[in-house]
Amino acid sequence: MDEREELAKDMLEQLLKFIPEKSDIDLLEEHKHELDRMARADRFLYDMSRIDHYQQRLQSLFFKKKFAERLAETKPKVEALVCASREVMRSKHLTQILEVVLALGNFLNKGQRGNAYGFKVSSLNKIVDTKSSIDRNITMLHYLIMIFEKNYPNILNVQQDLLSIPDAAKVNLAELEKDVYSIKSGLKALEAELQYQQSRPRDRGDKFIPVVSDFITVASFSFSELEDLLNEAKEKFAKSLKHFGEEQVHMQPDEFFGIFDTFLQSFNEARQDLENMQRRKEEEEKRARMEAMLKDQRERERRAKKNAGGGVSEEVGEFDDLVSALRSGEVFDKDLSKLKRNRKRSVNQLVDSSGRERPITKQGKQDTVVSVVLAVKPFPQVPPHTDGIPKDDAGDESEMQRKHSTSRNTIRRRNRSEIRTML
Repeated sequence: MDEREELAKDMLEQLLKFIPEKSDIDLLEEHKHELDRMARADRFLYDMSRIDHYQQRLQSLFFKKKFAERLAETKPKVEALVCASREVMRSKHLTQILEVVLALGNFLNKGQRGNAYGFKVSSLNKIVDTKSSIDRNITMLHYLIMIFEKNYPNILNVQQDLLSIPDAAKVNLAELEKDVYSIKSGLKALEAELQYQQSRPRDRGDKFIPVVSDFITVASFSFSELEDLLNEAKEKFAKSLKHFGEEQVHMQPDEFFGIFDTFLQSFNEARQDLENMQRRKEEEEKRARMEAMLKDQRERERRAKKNAGGGVSEEVGEFDDLVSALRSGEVFDKDLSKLKRNRKRSVNQLVDSSGRERPITKQGKQDTVVSVVLAVKPFPQVPPHTDGIPKDDAGDESEMQRKHSTSRNTIRRRNRSEIRTML
């Protein structure tokens, strides 16, 4: 017997696949005198066939190797059934949810169908299919969650009361009972083989009896716990079905707890939907406020520019007066200092308060024309006669005045032509 656990589980599984049949054993017995000439595989089969109860001993060893693993796979399923059955019956939050669902259902079905004392658990997930007539994205479940958030916020933690539901929803009771029965059958077969080995003379060095005896003592106790737990799970599950008005004959654990598992998933998804809707609403409101602020700011800037446009109208009026004076020639009779002041004021108006030049608009073009015109120097005044001038120079003085007058008239005409071109 593998007392030191030297044989791997996979190796034992392969050995079980190649156990020689009775026909193979008979054939090997016929050629045992040719043992030295046999292939290694045939020699191995012949040696294995010489071991008493080789197949039973090998199966016992494999069961011993797999027992802990099979127990670890089966026990959590049984525990999930026990815990889930206890949770659905004890959860106050779940009871409150079902009460609100019943009240809302009676309100929607007021009349002959509106005085129900309860409803089938299988109808619980139908509230997800009941949608609003205004917004098809809003279901009855969304509305329930809004009621809970406003009036019963503690109910939103219902999932903390039903932690075992997802695992219990995966348990098939028929398959679970089959697995437990398989372990029980394997344990009985091991006990039967132990009794057989104890009833016959033991070969020297054979450790089967002591090793298997110790294992059966421990395994029987562990399996007894599993069996008791399974009976408790079946009993509590039956009570939970009765608690919710269901019949055990027509509903298995995976179906019953699957209803609650689906509801909890839909519950969480609906909560997430409402959070996303609220977040989108806040973002839209924030965006609307920003747009309103920008629109108001642009309106204030537009009004400020409009109010600043009064000075431009005055400049346009002064420009018209100046053009009229240029055309009549009166501008050349003005005082030189006044012309310089007008020129300085016109140039300053071309530059805004920030020190940047204004864009070239119609008004800007007119201002430029004014600046160009004002840049023309007036004719110097002809000094009057003084006593210091000799009378002999009177003729020269008349000639000088005549030339000066002719030049001034020529420049007037040229300036008028240039201004018309600019305008």
